[in-house]
Amino acid sequence: MSAPSLPPSSRQAWATRPERSNMFWLRVMTWISLRLGRPAGRLVLHLIAAYFLAFAPTARRASRDYLRRALDRTPGLADLYRHFFAFATTIHDRVYLINDRFDLFDLDIDGEKLIDEASRGGRGAFLMGGHLGSFEAIRALGRRHPRLTIATLMYEENARKINAMLTAINPRVRHNVIPLGKLDSMLKVRESLDQGMIVGILADRSLEAGPGLALPFLGGTATFPLGPFRMAAMLRRPVIFMAGLYAGGNRYHIHFETLADFSATAAGERDAAVREAVRRYATCLEAQCRRHPYNWFNFFDFWQAEGPPSGAPAAS
Repeated sequence: MSAPSLPPSSRQAWATRPERSNMFWLRVMTWISLRLGRPAGRLVLHLIAAYFLAFAPTARRASRDYLRRALDRTPGLADLYRHFFAFATTIHDRVYLINDRFDLFDLDIDGEKLIDEASRGGRGAFLMGGHLGSFEAIRALGRRHPRLTIATLMYEENARKINAMLTAINPRVRHNVIPLGKLDSMLKVRESLDQGMIVGILADRSLEAGPGLALPFLGGTATFPLGPFRMAAMLRRPVIFMAGLYAGGNRYHIHFETLADFSATAAGERDAAVREAVRRYATCLEAQCRRHPYNWFNFFDFWQAEGPPSGAPAAS
């Protein structure tokens, strides 16, 4: 039986709306950050968190539903406020991370050797993140790994917007963004990997109508796209989970964990290996949500899959 696909309305909710929201707030926080600095800019974050709490009912409902799952209790207004404040903080800090102001942060890195091995191996690797914490925090590795180059894979419209915004923040930095959905997208990904680059992608939702895998996630059932992992399997590369988790104040915890290595996976075993990698991804994502519950930034109904998870027994 084929894996379920997300309906068009669900795909739009999963991908388009949150990205537009992120771009708006990135513009706001860029202006604040460049003019006021981090300490003063953080004062404004309280206003942004209060705005979400008061005037964003969809995000508020999604936050309450998620936090109930992650905290295993009914969240209060203070929990929702803390959730929105963490979201605003990661957008604010993105400006400084892009400008290599790592001196402003206390960065703790777990599993760094995985990135070191991937970059030294010469074949590159896929880095699967999610809308959890700050993907930009990986730039901190550049201090100790000057040869490390990261290319980000995203859909063309988002790639264009992100490129424009990142260039405005720091025009001296080269941004390796590979747009998805073009005829030469796969070729560019392969070329980047062959140059020893790390190719990063957010793997918890997709704009495409492609298949997904319904899995147990934080007490419910959620559908995760298979596409990113199928690409890694086709190109026969290792896959590493990544999360740049905001830990309060100026602290970030950057976590890496092996998800799969498709280097020696036979074609006939590829489908099963991909599904197992997606399951492991969902498990890693859930574990980090439990440990750092206020870092989840999917402010919409993530639990849209119906029926039992794939591989789970049906109710009698």
